[in-house]
Amino acid sequence: MARFLVVLDVDSTLIENEVIELLAEVAGTLPLVAEITLSAMNGELDFEQSLRARAATLAGLPEAVFAEVAPRIVVTDGVPEMIAAVQDAGGRVAVVSGGFHEVLDPVAEQLGLDRWRANRLEIVDGVLTGGLVGPIIDARAKADTLREWAGEFDVPLGQTVAVGDGANDLEMMAITGLAVGFDAKAPVRDEAHVLIDVRDMSQLLPLLGLRG
Repeated sequence: MARFLVVLDVDSTLIENEVIELLAEVAGTLPLVAEITLSAMNGELDFEQSLRARAATLAGLPEAVFAEVAPRIVVTDGVPEMIAAVQDAGGRVAVVSGGFHEVLDPVAEQLGLDRWRANRLEIVDGVLTGGLVGPIIDARAKADTLREWAGEFDVPLGQTVAVGDGANDLEMMAITGLAVGFDAKAPVRDEAHVLIDVRDMSQLLPLLGLRG
């Protein structure tokens, strides 16, 4: 049984980047994708609709694009320190993302996360089709995933922590013991229990009683 479970969003939370924007930059569709992303994170667009629209702009990119953008991923300050402290205290750290496994997997493995889940881009003959494969990780799926992992680790929901920045994180934040808005956009600022406006994830530790 884990003492507690911390579940984070990925884009602009665990990492400084919006991965789909890195991919769109290679595809030459960044201005369009950035505009759709902003609308989705502010709750102005249905997430799945916006994700499919953004993914469609990546059609024709070679599979090698993931290795091309990987060196540009920047892990948010304080993340390794936070993970180590939580795990040392008997907790678990996981991430659930509206982004993509193809980019998240190596980052998650490197950081030693306990669990991670994201969307998958469709690839045929080494080329992105612009489609998605499998269930969409939207706001409801994020909440369901947090609940699933809490059960798996035998952690009551009251001892879970959700950390996010956009409208897609609100459903998982609503069921958690502590909802933390990390450099959050307007919808999250209104609903989070606590706001962290310094982009340093170690600022989470005092909230968990693990430092300071």
